[in-house]
Amino acid sequence: MSPRRAERDEEDGFGRPARRSRPRTKDRPDYSAAEVGIVVGVDRGRYTVVLDTAAGHRTALATKARQLGRKGVIVGDRARVVGDTSGAEGTLARIVEVVDRDTVLRRTADDDDPFERPIVANADQLAIVTALADPPPRMGMIDRILVASYDGGLDPLLVLTKADLAAPDALLAAYAGLDIPAVVVQPGADLTTLRGLLAGHRTVFVGHSGVGKSTLVNALIPDAARAVGHVNEVTGRGRHTSTSAVALELPHPGGWVIDTPGVRSFGLSHVTTDSILAAFDDLAALVEECPRGCRHDSAAPECALDAAVAAGRLRPERLESFRRMERVWMAPESYRA
Repeated sequence: MSPRRAERDEEDGFGRPARRSRPRTKDRPDYSAAEVGIVVGVDRGRYTVVLDTAAGHRTALATKARQLGRKGVIVGDRARVVGDTSGAEGTLARIVEVVDRDTVLRRTADDDDPFERPIVANADQLAIVTALADPPPRMGMIDRILVASYDGGLDPLLVLTKADLAAPDALLAAYAGLDIPAVVVQPGADLTTLRGLLAGHRTVFVGHSGVGKSTLVNALIPDAARAVGHVNEVTGRGRHTSTSAVALELPHPGGWVIDTPGVRSFGLSHVTTDSILAAFDDLAALVEECPRGCRHDSAAPECALDAAVAAGRLRPERLESFRRMERVWMAPESYRA
């Protein structure tokens, strides 16, 4: 090769040295020794992470590393963090890896939306917060959130607020067949029972705007300072006061609560019959006796679940509760309320 040709090869066409790219490598950074924290808040690309140390909790602000690409980081995630994790003012750490999630609570924008939206990671309990009045309870929405809870592997808990305005009996009876723990509260009520149900758990609070989620969180955690809204007298709907999910640690006896923005819809296009059945251990064993292709609904011929009720092996209200859950996503248009 002539000296001049070699010289041109070393230039970019404008007489400047050509830029050389770094050689590619299959080696990836090892972050196994990085600190692991829990993401407790997300705000415009900044992540608040709580790290456990020998001296107690330390809170750091972090960004998401480029190598995570489009992989989302959500509240509840356990994340590996590098950089300045001191939490000092003006410092910024970096989330480089998200540890595999134990559970994920998801929803879609509506029942025709194929894209799942993860809301909270690694919660083990879901508290469906519902007002008994102002706004009135919507069983369709409660059922939909229940289905999402079963699908995500979270144990449901029913929290009925504003018991000073209406009696809880009818609503409690409607969910008796599901054997869901339930607690009824009103302003100024003793929250000892609720605290006991939350102790040792990571509980995500979900419900309509205006049902009292943030009021409840403020009562459970006095320094939480969650914004509280009111219900519109004309529409009967609450105003969104929580704009993003946030995880807060409970005082003694411990646990975490995750307050989420009020929801007005809960799409379930990602849910399958198998994921609902998985939450009903007693039914999952019985359906193995069903004929091939059985849909397990009331119109299904020779469904083993009906036979189990007839034989006294299954409570009829338990079966009806399961079928109501199934109807939520099999015929979602009738559960918009």
